[in-house]
Amino acid sequence: MPALAGRLKDIAVSASVVMGSRARELAAEGKKVISLAAGEPDFATPAHAIEAAHKAALAGDTKYPPTDGTKALKQAIQKKFKRDNNLDYALDEILVANGGKQIIMDALLATCDAGDEVLIPAPYWVSYADMAKLATATPTFVNCPQNNGFKLRPEDLEAAITPKTKWLLLNFPSNPTGAACSRAEMRAIADVMLKHPDVWILTDDMYEHLVYDGGFCTIAEIEPALKDRVLTVNGASKSYAMTGWRVGFAGGPKPLIKAMANMQGQLTSGISTISQAATVAALEGPQDLLAERAAIYRARRDLVVDMLAEAPGLSCHKPEGAFYVYPNIAGCIGKTSPGGRKIETDTDFALALLEEKLVATVQGTAYGMSPYIRISYATDTESLREACTRIQEFCRALS
Repeated sequence: MPALAGRLKDIAVSASVVMGSRARELAAEGKKVISLAAGEPDFATPAHAIEAAHKAALAGDTKYPPTDGTKALKQAIQKKFKRDNNLDYALDEILVANGGKQIIMDALLATCDAGDEVLIPAPYWVSYADMAKLATATPTFVNCPQNNGFKLRPEDLEAAITPKTKWLLLNFPSNPTGAACSRAEMRAIADVMLKHPDVWILTDDMYEHLVYDGGFCTIAEIEPALKDRVLTVNGASKSYAMTGWRVGFAGGPKPLIKAMANMQGQLTSGISTISQAATVAALEGPQDLLAERAAIYRARRDLVVDMLAEAPGLSCHKPEGAFYVYPNIAGCIGKTSPGGRKIETDTDFALALLEEKLVATVQGTAYGMSPYIRISYATDTESLREACTRIQEFCRALS
């Protein structure tokens, strides 16, 4: 058999995918698994977005789309950036892609050469590091400890920047921790970046409408002088519960957007016209659902944090946004589960919890910080309460 590409040797399968797959296997055996592994809203796509997609299909809007996005969607995105973020982008400064992941990959492929470094605050979304590697860059991590709320300290950022640094990736509210930056904290990051004019900044704002304590801010809004080297990334997946529609978008300087569109033209070309029509409706339709759903997520967060506080060996920081908690399991390390598994790592903990109590989470090592687990509370309240009860029982039974 011919050999596979060498670039795959350092690329891991997403841990959340692995845990989700195992959970589905157990469920197929008839076991009552509760999965808290996937970062996917349990709400429905807004009805008006679905209706817009249906009308577009019936109207024959089913041909090849422009590589960079339809004019109607780019105009809706332009209005969204102005409305929500006080950012002005021309239509040729906006790109639409197959989810936020492709936006990020387009950007890295269009800018990175071998030897370039991509700074990633840790804990981090599992794909950032592997995408940097695929773009021949080197991921470099900046530790964001729990005692600082999992946020990026300006002094740590300054110390991590080198002449090889090409990008800084920001993701607040964060996956996996839910940490969100205040305006003052984002201002401090911006002040550091003003001193480094050769570094691009990518801000992954996918969870912008899921902030519970304080308001949302993005770095190009906080410091307009940085805007000509900031890529502001967002999408429809989390805010509008449209994960399967695969719509990501970004605003950025025209030369970068042009280069990214060129890259995308060779990878996938434009995205589904039907998905784009649905996203126009989501962005331009009623926005009340955003606050309504955020309030539900906030109540779920409070429930999960309070219940995990009663689990022996766990310490759970209360996040400001997104729909994740990232409890520290250090108090469980060295113990043994009722099923006989020695808990030496957070991977051991997550696997034992899944196999013995049928609750799927994701080990913190996948996100660059241990010993933690990531729990998604993007599921119904009854399931969350039952899952947290099982976690409490699991922790109490460790010996």
